Amino acid sequence: MVVYPELHLCGATGTPEQRKEQLEAAAEPIDGPRHQHLSRIARNLGVWLLPGTVCERGEDGHLYNTAPVYSPEGERVAAYRKCFPWRPYEPYQPGDRFEVFEVPGIGRIGLAICYDIWFPETVRQLAWLGAEVIINQVATTTCDRAQEQILVQANAIFNQVYMVSANSAAPAGEGQSLIVDPEGRIRARMSGATSGILTDVLNLDEVVRVRTFGTAGLNRMWSQFREDDPVLELPMYEGRIDPRKWREKR
Repeated sequence: MVVYPELHLCGATGTPEQRKEQLEAAAEPIDGPRHQHLSRIARNLGVWLLPGTVCERGEDGHLYNTAPVYSPEGERVAAYRKCFPWRPYEPYQPGDRFEVFEVPGIGRIGLAICYDIWFPETVRQLAWLGAEVIINQVATTTCDRAQEQILVQANAIFNQVYMVSANSAAPAGEGQSLIVDPEGRIRARMSGATSGILTDVLNLDEVVRVRTFGTAGLNRMWSQFREDDPVLELPMYEGRIDPRKWREKR
């Protein structure tokens, strides 16, 4: 599986107005010419390809920051739209669903884009949908990459999943891509903002082991509840995030 960072194929620079203009020019429908090229690359190389997020022109005319996934046969098996654009800097319409995809015979992968992981709901929902690995494609150009790396580890620990955080390197980004195991330990990390290739082999049985025996052999969050425990209401959500109610509670 080959993973590239957020906006690897259609980055933009300058003021928010200049960026929006550049992204408008780069935007294509999800099934446009770019899709045909990426499908052919995945098929010719026989790899799972996550080519970095692309600027999608939705059917509604809005821009979306979208992460496509291609199988070794060249089929696009997922196209996740970023749910939490980094406002006010990013001009995208937010997506309206979380997305996972299946690697046959291996496991289930969840998708998150950059700022998504600052909202704990994202990775928890992906884990609830069965994801054992979360791929977080990132284009962090700001000084908060240090905090972001802590969030990568925290999300791995909270949800007992692998986290793969692929960030743009210099000069576009702060780099420091990393891979974290289900107990929050860093398995591999790029040094500084240097460009390069980060590789690893993930054993998804480790997710089963950690969830069965607990983080550090102690904490079994996915086995917390018993059938006779009382129902625990979650008033913050009521089954969904409604932006209007979110603002009312602030």
